[in-house]
Amino acid sequence: MIEDMADEDKKVAKETEEPNEPEVLEGEIVLEHSDNSDNSDKPDTSGKAEDTGSDTAQTVMNLENMIKTNNSQIAKLSAELAEAREMLKDAFENDATYKEHADAAKDANKVKAATKAQILKQQAVAQIATNVKVLSSELKESKEALSDYLGEFNRLSGITQIEGDDGELLEIVYVAKLVKKRS
Repeated sequence: MIEDMADEDKKVAKETEEPNEPEVLEGEIVLEHSDNSDNSDKPDTSGKAEDTGSDTAQTVMNLENMIKTNNSQIAKLSAELAEAREMLKDAFENDATYKEHADAAKDANKVKAATKAQILKQQAVAQIATNVKVLSSELKESKEALSDYLGEFNRLSGITQIEGDDGELLEIVYVAKLVKKRS
């Protein structure tokens, strides 16, 4: 009897609902479609699962084409830049005053390099130079390790930010580039 009354209440509530409002049935939302509803911001879920796969495949193909086009453009621009730099270099080398000053600078650089070598022969300076090389190497290794740690942290947690020691919020960023594959 109580169940019959609950069913009656559901029927009455259902009849008084607006036609464009969602209908709730046992915790499930069922949307009624109308011609005037705006679904432009919602993904199309009417297709099969293969549509998502083909959409992904199409997106990957489009990205690959954009990468190839951009990479070709970079190669073209690099060639143009090299040619322009060569023309600029030729313009400087054909100027007598510039050539005279460049030769003087070259002689000064030779003197500078010889003086630097003499200073590096001093034991205290040689130790400092060795220390600089060791510290540079350690810094490079630490940066590579940090990059690996951040990548793994992001992969496992999905988080792209981390709080620094000073409380400042730091963002994880990646730089990608194309290099020729080693054989």
